[in-house]
Amino acid sequence: MPTYEYKCPNCGTLFERFQKITSKPELPCPKCGAKAPRLISGGSGLVFKGSGFYETDYKRPGDKARHDKRKAREEGGGGGAGGSEKPSKPDASPSKPKAD
Repeated sequence: MPTYEYKCPNCGTLFERFQKITSKPELPCPKCGAKAPRLISGGSGLVFKGSGFYETDYKRPGDKARHDKRKAREEGGGGGAGGSEKPSKPDASPSKPKAD
């Protein structure tokens, strides 16, 4: 069940109630008893971070191979297209002269 926020138009009191979605959009103010309308809120964001959520909950056939390739690229194993890695700097050691 969601938590709804209400604001009394009479005294300005803000209060919250944990109630069903189907509940009335007006409740009596706990301070003055006037009808307080439910406020419209943006809601809360839902963020799934980390590698564990996707890997354990939403696997499809072939995902392990794709994951292994991506992990190897991130660890510097492959230089596939679309990588965000910076190109490596040339080696600072003196180079050998070319033999023609």
